[in-house]
Amino acid sequence: MRIVIAGGRGFLGSALSARLAADGHDLVILTRQAAPPLALPDRTTVQRWSADGQTGAWAKVIDGADAIVNLSGESIAGKRWSETQKGRIHQSRLLATHSLVQAIREAAKAPGVLISGSAVGYYGDRGDEILTEASAPGNDFLSGVCRDWEGAANAAANFTRVVLVRTGLVLDRRGGALPKMLPPFYFFTGGPIGSGRQYMPWIHKEDWVRLVSWSMGNADARGAINATAPTPVTNKEFSTALGHALKRPSLMPAPPFALRLLLGEMADALLLSGQRALPARALDSGFSFRFSKVEDAFRELLGAK
Repeated sequence: MRIVIAGGRGFLGSALSARLAADGHDLVILTRQAAPPLALPDRTTVQRWSADGQTGAWAKVIDGADAIVNLSGESIAGKRWSETQKGRIHQSRLLATHSLVQAIREAAKAPGVLISGSAVGYYGDRGDEILTEASAPGNDFLSGVCRDWEGAANAAANFTRVVLVRTGLVLDRRGGALPKMLPPFYFFTGGPIGSGRQYMPWIHKEDWVRLVSWSMGNADARGAINATAPTPVTNKEFSTALGHALKRPSLMPAPPFALRLLLGEMADALLLSGQRALPARALDSGFSFRFSKVEDAFRELLGAK
């Protein structure tokens, strides 16, 4: 297959690119950088693009591609959420998606599938309510970003199959959020965040990569798919399991007021709220997770016995 990936050099995009290249696929990485990355997987080329809502000469790589993967967008955790930063988070996703959808529309041969990123933030803070892909969206900032992002991708549905990957907390030892969680535990100060009752819809990075690859080849996969493990846990349960894996206590809660003082609105959206999201569509379609329990994920990632 020839697969085009926007956002292919980020945390998840790099992992997906490496796996797809190892499986023998030909990859084109869309990048906004003037120079190509120094290290690329085998069978991989780069194409510079603008991601500004328009198409350009780069759009030729879309024509006849087997799959497009859209992971492009400003990091939601990179900077404090000023109104300017929130605008960047929102617009970076919409403009990149508009560019890809327009290129799909203009292609002489439309790609077989568009797999576009989204997040479980789509659902907002829902307490212990069980959430599936059929659940209604929330009404906070991240919910609005996800709704608009998915809506922009769905504009391609008349031309190709569209899959919307609502990603949870992706666990990996060397990237993402997990490495940032480890230092407090190493210094015996780890523990729950806030009340600890908020659910954390997590997924092992290997299962995320496998789920996206599975979505490419499964013609029945379309619409929203929760990229979360079948057993979401509360933040307290997550912290307990992490402390056990590291052979450290998990008794020191992080107070909400301190997190809000440090991070502002981002604290409530990313740390103090949660979603009890289940991967109903993936399971109903026969996808098998290798890491269904967070204890097993930590055992593999951290070498716990």
